[in-house]
Amino acid sequence: MENFEVCDRDLSPALLARYQKASALAIDTETMGLNPLRDRLCLIQISDPDGYVCAIRIERGQTAAPHLKQLLEAEEITKIFHFARFDLATLQHHLGIATTPAFCTKIASKIARTYSPRHGLKALVQELEGIELDKSQQSSDWGNAQALSDEQLSYAANDVRYLHSLRDKLTAMLKREDRWELFQQCLTCLPTFVALDLQQYSGVFEH
Repeated sequence: MENFEVCDRDLSPALLARYQKASALAIDTETMGLNPLRDRLCLIQISDPDGYVCAIRIERGQTAAPHLKQLLEAEEITKIFHFARFDLATLQHHLGIATTPAFCTKIASKIARTYSPRHGLKALVQELEGIELDKSQQSSDWGNAQALSDEQLSYAANDVRYLHSLRDKLTAMLKREDRWELFQQCLTCLPTFVALDLQQYSGVFEH
């Protein structure tokens, strides 16, 4: 794949320097399941605004990635996620990274696109970009990081390639509908929800 690089355990110094020049980065994670406390982190994908994607393979038992931590904790770079709550919890629990600041396209979609019940990444990309993502690898085994298939790596790359454009289009919708300030308030709540998830609280805001 063009504009695609795979790293082991951490970003290379060259990639760190490249990504530090960006004002925003798209980030995603692949794990062995949807429980950050139980299911290990296997892969982290990053894309800059030019579409250069890096996939970092995380080893079993790995607890740190210093270059990645330096990048994701940089206050001057916005990190774009889809369903940030899960990714933020995963990065914090497994690698001790307190990612900030964050933009969540799923929250943005739910506040901006109240005409639709579909807020998954595939639905967003299809509507706003006119592209149908292949999600057949979504539930595949990411645990054997050294033997990921071309199909898995392509899927992983596509999960971050479109986030920059989605952020721009959703931001425009939110501002047009006077919902931008409400969205910003939701983002300030993300660290609290991450803390609740990592301490295994559930239903705190339910009746």
